[in-house]
Amino acid sequence: MSRIGKKSIPVPSGVDLKINGNHVTVKGPKGELKRDLHPLMKVEKEGDEARILRPDDTRQSRSLHGLTRTLVNNMVLGVTQGFEKALKIVGVGYRVELKGSTLVLNVGHSHSIEYPAPAGITFDVDGKANIVKVVGINKETVGQAAAEIRSFRPPEPYKGKGIMYTDEKIIRKAGKTAGAKS
Repeated sequence: MSRIGKKSIPVPSGVDLKINGNHVTVKGPKGELKRDLHPLMKVEKEGDEARILRPDDTRQSRSLHGLTRTLVNNMVLGVTQGFEKALKIVGVGYRVELKGSTLVLNVGHSHSIEYPAPAGITFDVDGKANIVKVVGINKETVGQAAAEIRSFRPPEPYKGKGIMYTDEKIIRKAGKTAGAKS
């Protein structure tokens, strides 16, 4: 039995979990999320808990068990707490600002980069510290938006300049040493 898949999913008060076949809808204080799950997996709600059931012990069923439980749990967490990823912009002259719902990045290119907010995503910008927070209720779209912003100027290992996650550790390399002879 999957260690993650066999755990029950707590459904807090104020959250409405509806199951229609393999279609799951979760409504909460922050919004609503919908998802079609794999047809093999069954979701069962008992009071203030939900469980994911698998039909057999085939390889595919075992691999989908924990995944399905995590997806439904992330939906419940998203509509109650939401998700957030923070990015730090490091570099001389690198700036970030918010114009409406569009993020404007100046990160060393000959032009500024405008990144419009995807549906369900909001940006929180601290201009002094050059920190961007990507906030939303869907964990996948928050992570994807943060990854796309990071891809505009990934951190480089020599000076550490670029766009990085705030909890990311950049392993620095030593540059060339002058006068080194072989």
